[in-house]
Amino acid sequence: MSQRDVRLAGSRSVLVELPDLDSVLGLSALLRTSPLPGQLDVLAAASTVFIKADCAANAQAIAKTVRTLELGSSAAATGSLITVPVHYDGEDLAEVARLTSLSPEAVINAHSQQTWRAAFGGFAPGFAYLRGENQLLNVPRRATPRKAVPAGAVALAGEYSAVYPRQSPGGWQLIGHTDAVLWDLERENPALIRPQDRVQFIPSRAALTVADAPAAEPAPDTERPASSAAQLEILDPGLQSLIQDAGRPGLGDLGVSTAGWADAISAAQANRLVGNQPGAAVIENLLGTLTLRARGDAVLAVSGACATVNITPVEGDDFHEFRQIPMDTPFALLDGELLALTPNGAGLRSYLGVRGGFDVPQVLGSRSSDSMSGIGPAPLRAGQLLPVGEVSGLQVVGNPEPSPLPVPDEHGVFTLRITPGPREDWFGAPGLARLAGQLWKASADSNRVGVRLELGQDDARPLERVRAGELASEGVALGSLQVPPSGLPVLFLADHPVTGGYPVIAAVVDEDLPAAAQLPPGSLIRFELTSHPGTRTPVKESRA
Repeated sequence: MSQRDVRLAGSRSVLVELPDLDSVLGLSALLRTSPLPGQLDVLAAASTVFIKADCAANAQAIAKTVRTLELGSSAAATGSLITVPVHYDGEDLAEVARLTSLSPEAVINAHSQQTWRAAFGGFAPGFAYLRGENQLLNVPRRATPRKAVPAGAVALAGEYSAVYPRQSPGGWQLIGHTDAVLWDLERENPALIRPQDRVQFIPSRAALTVADAPAAEPAPDTERPASSAAQLEILDPGLQSLIQDAGRPGLGDLGVSTAGWADAISAAQANRLVGNQPGAAVIENLLGTLTLRARGDAVLAVSGACATVNITPVEGDDFHEFRQIPMDTPFALLDGELLALTPNGAGLRSYLGVRGGFDVPQVLGSRSSDSMSGIGPAPLRAGQLLPVGEVSGLQVVGNPEPSPLPVPDEHGVFTLRITPGPREDWFGAPGLARLAGQLWKASADSNRVGVRLELGQDDARPLERVRAGELASEGVALGSLQVPPSGLPVLFLADHPVTGGYPVIAAVVDEDLPAAAQLPPGSLIRFELTSHPGTRTPVKESRA
């Protein structure tokens, strides 16, 4: 009998828990070969398959359908055979020999004389969890993780082996290194090893030199000719200014999150006001602090966090005067004029749209900047010239609109609606009641990855688990409330990791995620439990 546990994770994702890795690989391969309607991404993990859908209705339909799918096995010959030369000189080689009761030479033989299979990815772009043919090298992680594991390090942990694609923290046992480049955006397929590939490690007699990881992304090419007459020159990017669009869906199995704008409603409004298509790239600016100059005439709009929008004319221009522009309305910025944003009230992130969008290079099909994976344009810098895209077709500039910012209640508290799960059973009914029954506060230690929460009232208490043990890493949805051992939840935003190892007690509904992205540090938050159809109760199915 094969058992599967199907749970909705947030509004648009489904988590399927399976009894073993073979079942995981079988379902993952089936969904990639025959995608379900509305399926955007499939992310396999040690015991789960995480499926992202394009809307709540399709997520619910996927949850129903996946319960009835007949699972075969993922064919052993699926994927490509990748050979990776390794110099076995790792710092932990002797420790692995001690843990396995093998000699160092026998460890090398055991590692190189079996074929490893890429079961799943997720830790970082290009990082693949490789499962071997036997358990000879099943060793625990280090008791104390290293702060920096070099790029190219070949490592072991549990029943898996892996190669670190770039320098990053890590607790795996290091047995060697390779010069093979695991992640390269210049390749048609950036990841050298993709899920379902087979990997053969080849001992190298020559000493290898570990190469630095390739640049995660090409910086915006400010030297190339603009695609239109207009450019915007960044004079002061403020605290943080990023190019963002709708992001990169469908690359979770390679360790790449969707990313994109944090507040989709405000970004869409900025594009709508200047007459752009919905996915055009905009500037996402932190706390409304930005100064730029027009090189050519342009049409702009500012939405999101409240800012004072001032335009200073070109010195010596007797026909135009200093003027202040209202938020959420389109306006012209003429050649040479200076635009300055200064914070003025509510909200955290302002969005500046320009008619034609920002024509910076795409990386993996998107112009968005992803702080977690390091992919996409670098944060904007003083002196940078941003080319404005050409306007094609008949696109009408919009009329002024009301602000989309969230409004607190009379006590200054913002309410975010949540649906339980997928791991609310780790906290039980008392945990959910505490989550929704007390106030929380947005910490100053928050960013585009997530909003870290603190206790928001004197009698508030952290969440407590009712289950012992640890959760294996699994896919996580945008808006998830992941709970680390501290009991203080983290609300995942646009740049969240594609997998997480702490249980997710609930998720903010899609409609309230833009509001969550606009809450500055110190904001008081109340979570309100709601139950959209099909999102409430995990269902276990036993199938032959």
